[in-house]
Amino acid sequence: MADAPAEKRTDFLTSRQLADMLQVSEATVRRLRTSGRIPAIRVTDRIVRYNLRDVRSALARAAKARADADGEPRAHATADGLDEAQMNFAELLAEFESAE
Repeated sequence: MADAPAEKRTDFLTSRQLADMLQVSEATVRRLRTSGRIPAIRVTDRIVRYNLRDVRSALARAAKARADADGEPRAHATADGLDEAQMNFAELLAEFESAE
């Protein structure tokens, strides 16, 4: 009897786990979800999970769209003007992917 093929398992992350992986706060993860910038799975009214592959794809598409629209990645605005030292999501995603 042949072995059954291994099931492909998709791991879903909590807001805290995703925040740790992206090196942002949980509040940032929630803002990204509620604004529709990252996809989420609502398990119940109170339980939300994230597929890392889908989140990465969404962030990469958004970064590419911003870069295409502006000609280059944008700096983040602050009360004092532009903060050139702040990483944008394209840079964050590149750092994350290079760490794997």
